[in-house]
Amino acid sequence: MKTIEWKSGEFEITTDGDRLDIQTIHDFLAFESEWARGIAREIVARSIEHSLCFGVFHRNRQVGFARVITDCATIAYLGDVFVLKDYRGRGLAK
Repeated sequence: MKTIEWKSGEFEITTDGDRLDIQTIHDFLAFESEWARGIAREIVARSIEHSLCFGVFHRNRQVGFARVITDCATIAYLGDVFVLKDYRGRGLAK
């Protein structure tokens, strides 16, 4: 799938899976989320590998994430959306 990138001020959103910080994503999901608390890192990595993912970056630090499970034709499910606490309130999850 083609990588798509958007920039707004100091923030960037990308679908480039190579830029995703799996540790940051796992830490949030496993320790801060209500819906995936305790999830294994290997499960997170596999879910990312098989989904369309969006990383939100501030100066090359990942500060947000969203994952879309889709057949790329007729259906898509949005899940695992988060913005790190220090970056909330800036419209990044819209």
